[in-house]
Amino acid sequence: MPTMPPEHPTAPPPPAPSPEMATSFGVDAQRYDQARPRYPEALVTRILAGTPGTDVLDIGCGTGIAGDQFRAAGCAVLGVEPDPRMADFARTLGLRVEVATFEAWEPGDRMFDVAIAAQSWHWVDPVAGAVKAAGVLRPGGRLAIFGHVYEPPAEVAEPFAIAFRQVAPDSPLSSQPARRPLELYRAGYTKFADRIRETGQFGEPELWQFDWQRSYSRDQWLELLPTTGGLTRLRPDQLAEILHAVGDAIDSLGGSFTMEYTTLATTAARAGSS
Repeated sequence: MPTMPPEHPTAPPPPAPSPEMATSFGVDAQRYDQARPRYPEALVTRILAGTPGTDVLDIGCGTGIAGDQFRAAGCAVLGVEPDPRMADFARTLGLRVEVATFEAWEPGDRMFDVAIAAQSWHWVDPVAGAVKAAGVLRPGGRLAIFGHVYEPPAEVAEPFAIAFRQVAPDSPLSSQPARRPLELYRAGYTKFADRIRETGQFGEPELWQFDWQRSYSRDQWLELLPTTGGLTRLRPDQLAEILHAVGDAIDSLGGSFTMEYTTLATTAARAGSS
């Protein structure tokens, strides 16, 4: 698996996520858990390779999607999640979860071999978060920040963008292009690496990329779409209008499409001694 060279964005970055959006994903935690894709097994295997043990801290664990995959790989997982609704759902999977933001969470004297942040690090202060992660990792332990790129084909993305601008013209997301280039996401993960490097407490960060595909039926994509940022806070009538437009677009493709996913990761090993 090649590592990625730093890239620069060719489009304006998306607006900074708001605290209100951060807590909006728990509105329907069950739908979120069922609709959101899992992470490549190759990513889980590579993160765990060479770590000193199998104690995993899941930062912003949500409904436990990533944490459950690491548990299935033989790890003991503790989640930290600010939304009690998401935490409650993760507990139904048998995961241990403590409700707090990562910045305010109190680890006591607990230490971990791996700290993961799956689709969640953009809600964490990137400097304070990296320093705190270093403080709870054993020497050689790994911090791994990762997430998916959600960019459906233009035939689906463009009708979505048009409908979103019509129903939510005042949203900061309305000014975004229908599809953002992969380089924009890579640049975000490069910035994560920069903040990790600045702590002086990790080895040189690496940037990983995993490319894969998944086919979606009309119903499957319309189930996932309401769990994405920007849609979780819309009124039911606004959401219905967007889903109708996107559903028609997928129907015109024969009722399904193939999503070309990219999962990006920034990762670094804890340096020094305890």
